[in-house]
Amino acid sequence: MNRTRARWAAGIVLAATAGTVALVTTTGSDAHRADLPAQITDRMRTTLERSDPAQHHHAGHQPAGAADEKPAVICGVRVYGYEPAKATELADVRTVYGFHLCGVAEQGRPWDVAVKLAGPVILDMSTEPPGIQVVEATDGVPYAERLRQMFPGKYAELAQKEALTDGEMADLRRRYDAAAGL
Repeated sequence: MNRTRARWAAGIVLAATAGTVALVTTTGSDAHRADLPAQITDRMRTTLERSDPAQHHHAGHQPAGAADEKPAVICGVRVYGYEPAKATELADVRTVYGFHLCGVAEQGRPWDVAVKLAGPVILDMSTEPPGIQVVEATDGVPYAERLRQMFPGKYAELAQKEALTDGEMADLRRRYDAAAGL
C-alpha cells in the first residue's frame, strides 16, 4: 500500500513539475513577446536622439548656435507598428512605423521656443544605425498623399490621427527641461 501511495505521490509531483515548466516556458515567451514593443520604442527613441537633427528635420528647421555646438535632441515617440508583424525578437524587426516629436535642447531655451522636429517617421532597422525617413510633401505630391505612399494603410490612418499620449508628452517635457538645464 505504501508503494502505491509513493507512486501516486511521485506521479503527482512529476505532473505538477511538468505543468509548471510548461507554464513558465509559455509565460516567458509571452512576456518576451510583450516586451518587444517596449524594445522597439526604446530603439526608436535612442536612434532619433543620437542622430543629427538634419536626418529628421522638417522644412529646413535647424537649431541656432555655432556649428560646433551639439545640443541634445530629446524625443518622444509612438510606435504605430512594425514589420514583419510576427517578429518575436528585436533583431527580426526590419521596419518601424511611428511618430516622433523631438526638441533640440539648447541650454536655457524653454520648450515653447525650442526647435522641434515632428511627424510620422519610418526607421529602417536593417541598417546600423537604423535609417530614418520622415514624411514630407514634394513639389508634386501633397503631404497626405506622400504619407499614404510611404506608410501601409493601417499605419497611415493612425499617423493622420494619433501623436503622443499625455503621459508620453509629460515624459518628453521632463526630459527636455533636464537636458536644457531648466
